[in-house]
Amino acid sequence: MPATLDDVAGLALAMPDVTELDRRGSRTWVVAGKTFAWERPFSKADLRRFGDEAPPDGDIVAVRVSDLEDKEAVLASEPRGFFTIPHFEGFAAVLIHLRTVPIRSLRVAVADAWLACAPPRLADEHLAETARNAPSRRRPGAVMPPEATKTGGSRRSSRA
Repeated sequence: MPATLDDVAGLALAMPDVTELDRRGSRTWVVAGKTFAWERPFSKADLRRFGDEAPPDGDIVAVRVSDLEDKEAVLASEPRGFFTIPHFEGFAAVLIHLRTVPIRSLRVAVADAWLACAPPRLADEHLAETARNAPSRRRPGAVMPPEATKTGGSRRSSRA
């Protein structure tokens, strides 16, 4: 089943301190005054740039990425439903075609967009809370190897 704008809203609003706004008739999700995801219909200029190629049909959202290098990495991994257009050249965001994106990829993209825009302290608190609430990947009763119980530095998401 294709993802919807309501799916995006649910994922975005599940993140801490998010507000949904209506900007020029389009849904927008903001954390600490920074937009991290928004509904992105194509403008007439966008449609002209597609030329003879048919633009993706259905709802499109844009999500922020941490920087242009991250944008290139996302697009190079060729996840289904992710793309860009000339209007977004030099801008740290990617577009997502909701009709074709897997929901898991959408979930990761929205969370990463939030992390790219959230204040560092809020992002750190969220990552710590997520780690505390993550289900154990260890089988019940399994003995952990000694190296797994050593304490070292903390590990943070590379995308935070």
